[in-house]
Amino acid sequence: MDAVLELSGNVGTEVETKVTRGGWPTASFRVACTPRQRRGGEWGDAETIWLTVTCFRGLAENVASSVSKGDPVLVNGRLRLSSWEDEHGERRERLVLEATTVGPDLTRGTSTFRRSERPVVEDETDEAYRELILSVEQEPEPAAAVAG
Repeated sequence: MDAVLELSGNVGTEVETKVTRGGWPTASFRVACTPRQRRGGEWGDAETIWLTVTCFRGLAENVASSVSKGDPVLVNGRLRLSSWEDEHGERRERLVLEATTVGPDLTRGTSTFRRSERPVVEDETDEAYRELILSVEQEPEPAAAVAG
């Protein structure tokens, strides 16, 4: 079962982009979430929670060209545990939000949406049929049979 999470916060780092070994684009950034709490009759900031957000494929490309440090964002995704060994051989772990959607927090500003252009992918089968049709159309007409 996935732990699905929705968060609202500010982008705390510049977006870092990479390409996976399989050739897919990735993007990651940190989000700061600072909840407001009422203490002694006064409102104040609670402790800031930092979370790493990762994005893949088309979402990664769109995030890289749309999101900047300081932007208020809304992020939906699945919570994952990332683990690795540091340079001293010690095991390290970090919670990462694998984003399914990222967008501006419109309660804190305005935005203009621009649809991404998707590349047209031709089906190889279509190309094979196209070549076959062209070759048939370019063949000379057979000579008419002479009736005797």
